[in-house]
Amino acid sequence: MPERLNKALSAIGVASRREIEEMIIAGRISVNEMPAGIGQKVTPADRIRVNGKLVQLRFETKVPRVLLYHKPEGEIVSRDDPEGRPSVFEGLPKLRHGRWIAVGRLDFNTSGLLLFTDDGGLANRLMHPRYEMEREYAVRILGSLTDAQVALLKSGVELSDGTARFMSVEDRGGEGANHWYHVILAEGRNREVRRMFEALELTVSRLMRVRYGPVALPSRLKRGMWEDLDEVLIGQLAGIEMPAAAGGAKPGKSARRSRQGKPGGNSRKSKR
Repeated sequence: MPERLNKALSAIGVASRREIEEMIIAGRISVNEMPAGIGQKVTPADRIRVNGKLVQLRFETKVPRVLLYHKPEGEIVSRDDPEGRPSVFEGLPKLRHGRWIAVGRLDFNTSGLLLFTDDGGLANRLMHPRYEMEREYAVRILGSLTDAQVALLKSGVELSDGTARFMSVEDRGGEGANHWYHVILAEGRNREVRRMFEALELTVSRLMRVRYGPVALPSRLKRGMWEDLDEVLIGQLAGIEMPAAAGGAKPGKSARRSRQGKPGGNSRKSKR
């Protein structure tokens, strides 16, 4: 059965659907040696070229690959940075086909759980506001919240791009002048958590994402390390019913690499 070109290319990790449409408009994609069109449908028999390179479409249902990455502070979620800062993509495993797509972003100074997938459709599903995928963050602030501030953060804070609110605010205690909270929201606007606290004139000294949807950051996954997500959880994220495996679910691969080269033995080189 034919599929839309942007969906088919996104499914093999070429780029997101929106980026592929921009590439089509720019004349960078051809179908059977003719310029591709927006909304065009293709089959596996069609010859698709991206930037002149022939790509092989796959229409069969496949289980996407998903990585969990414990992002440290001081890395940028981008492949290209004019300042030459270290990128989260530098230490990821190589893919035979396609490329890794980051599911959302984390600020340069924010750490924690970052998901990557080789499936553009899944990446779009996980980031689309329609699915209201929960994001949970551990936040350390200078001082502590009053009951009125907690109520305001949950009812809605006015930001430059509209009202933002937390689904929950949980006190996690603290020592000295610092206090920890866990907050949950169902969207991923730029610097949203920091901006909400800043709107109340509160300083965020540490910010860490600890959960994305049903996926929590494992305590075993140290900063700068990645591991493959369990296939059962991948099925939940992608809306795929996974077949029962003999002896239980197939586990994800263990963490392979860190910036220090442990435990995988390959060091990540930082750009400075």
